Amino acid sequence: MNANQKKQITQIITETDDMTIATVRPDGFPQATTVSYVSDGMTIYFGTSDDSQKAKNIAANNKISLTINRPYDSWDSICGISMGGFAHRVSDPDELTRVGQLMLEKFPQIAELEGLMPGEAALFRIEPVAISLLDYTKGFGHTENVTP
Repeated sequence: MNANQKKQITQIITETDDMTIATVRPDGFPQATTVSYVSDGMTIYFGTSDDSQKAKNIAANNKISLTINRPYDSWDSICGISMGGFAHRVSDPDELTRVGQLMLEKFPQIAELEGLMPGEAALFRIEPVAISLLDYTKGFGHTENVTP
């Protein structure tokens, strides 16, 4: 990955709020779900309820795929990423605190949530393995496959 690709990928991740994440269900079918997320460079974090299907899927198989796309008005301005990686449940107290702060900064409405008890939420870190950078401003269907 060159410096320009890294900058563009990091900007897409940082400047977008939602992604679609695909996990593997017990029956082998993929399950795609839209979630909000925060990031630290190219490492992405998202939270979900501990008993959600995606949390259960990740516990059984932590391979994931995701897409993040900037809003666009026409096909010639599509810009986004597709990523494959591994999801790991965050358990380190320092990391939980740091990511919690990132979430509060990006999504201040989290502070208004009431009644969420410890153990009811799961926080996951996604470590990228393969990234496809989509940039249709360089031509329809333009994709650059990069390794983090």
